Amino acid sequence: MTSNREQPRRREGVIFLVLFALTIPAANWLIGHVGTACIANGPCVVPVAPGLMAPSGVMMVGVALVLRDLVQRRLGAAMSALAILCGTALSAMLAPPSLVLASGVAFLLSEFADLAVYTPLARRRLVLAVVASSIVGLVVDSIVFLWLAFGSLDFLLGQVVGKGWMVLLSVPFVAWLRRRDERVGMAPA
Repeated sequence: MTSNREQPRRREGVIFLVLFALTIPAANWLIGHVGTACIANGPCVVPVAPGLMAPSGVMMVGVALVLRDLVQRRLGAAMSALAILCGTALSAMLAPPSLVLASGVAFLLSEFADLAVYTPLARRRLVLAVVASSIVGLVVDSIVFLWLAFGSLDFLLGQVVGKGWMVLLSVPFVAWLRRRDERVGMAPA
């Protein structure tokens, strides 16, 4: 029988896991269909700062990095690693044929880089862990994806800034979640 605190933790973990999984098809769809401009044989792009463009999928990737951290907080590192492997397969299956390798490899490497940074920091400093691990993950994702998909790092700064915005937007929620967990006595998995 699970304790009164484990059931809500697991329920929230499943919600974070489902949302994490949904970011993958959303990012792959956005990159080919939504933007202020769509480049021939390239991505659709959106502005992320004045004069700075990025492929439109960057927003979902930034969210995915934070959600992976929250999956680990609620369901544990093993479940998070399994989610990364499943997400990699899902990313490769849903990516346009020209982006399958780039999407799958970038997702795999960036999410495991995120996990490696998040895990040792999470118990002591949750917000710092989420921000630091997401920054590492978004840089890895940006470099690997752009190089494998387009053979160029032209959009690197835009990718980093776009994903960084999503991480920064998540900070108030993560801080609230940490405070609420402490208040109700909900320990991480």
